[in-house]
Amino acid sequence: MPKRVSLISLLVVCSLWSMPKTAQAQALLPHTLQLDATKLEQQGLSLAQEAASLGQFRQFELALPRARLAAQLAPKSDKVWFLLGGLYLQSKEYEPAIVSLKKAQSLNPKNGDILFALGSAHFQQQKYQAAVGFYQQGLKIKPNDPEGLFDLGNGYYMLNRLPDAVAQYNKAIAADKKFWPAINNIGLVKYEQGDTEGAIKQWQTAVSLEKQAAEPLLALAVALYAKGDQKQALSLGEAALRIDGSYGDLEFLKQNLWGTKLLADTKKFLESSRIQATQQQTERQEAPRQQLPQ
Repeated sequence: MPKRVSLISLLVVCSLWSMPKTAQAQALLPHTLQLDATKLEQQGLSLAQEAASLGQFRQFELALPRARLAAQLAPKSDKVWFLLGGLYLQSKEYEPAIVSLKKAQSLNPKNGDILFALGSAHFQQQKYQAAVGFYQQGLKIKPNDPEGLFDLGNGYYMLNRLPDAVAQYNKAIAADKKFWPAINNIGLVKYEQGDTEGAIKQWQTAVSLEKQAAEPLLALAVALYAKGDQKQALSLGEAALRIDGSYGDLEFLKQNLWGTKLLADTKKFLESSRIQATQQQTERQEAPRQQLPQ
């Protein structure tokens, strides 16, 4: 992005234009510019709103400078620090994310969402025990938060505490019966445990709740393919990859907690000629979008 004059510098420069001229014979005295703290804070909050809007469109290179400046102008706003931490987190800059989120937490220790975000920052660094601790703290404040319960379940999953993981997923579903990610992840656990039919039922339920969810659709396709129902499996798999081609990447699936057994079966599924053709078609369609100017 082009270099921008910082807002504080711009305010100082503009204010100097309106200063009264000093008489020729008058001694020059040091001048202290009086900045309106309230107006600066409002400017900061306005910048934070811009940053939040840009972040929604994943334009983090534009959002982060605004959010950083917003934090300078409104340093007592926990919301601004939370936003800055979230943007760093989305940009995979974990250390500054944690610093910003802890600042937000110090300003508002009763905000459970900040603790969940701190958990996510540690989870993404594979510090699963620390992540679980933050999720647990957040749930003390927001005990029925489905996303917090789901995140804690994922933390337990990565620590191989599978019964605990399923228990948290079920709590998330109890809090929100349409929370399909938790239903999907119970399917992931069941498949690794050898309960293929149980996993299929979970993924069917998840797909019925969210027809545009690529993950349970592809998992369902893989499970059916492994059972020998190739016709239906290939049709479902093609639909899943047209929704989101990222799910055709085994490393991406691993990051989304797909286990060893499911990944092995997915590898065989992705090697089928029809699915490879679908992936190639999806990649061709995605290429022009990626070349569009941001």
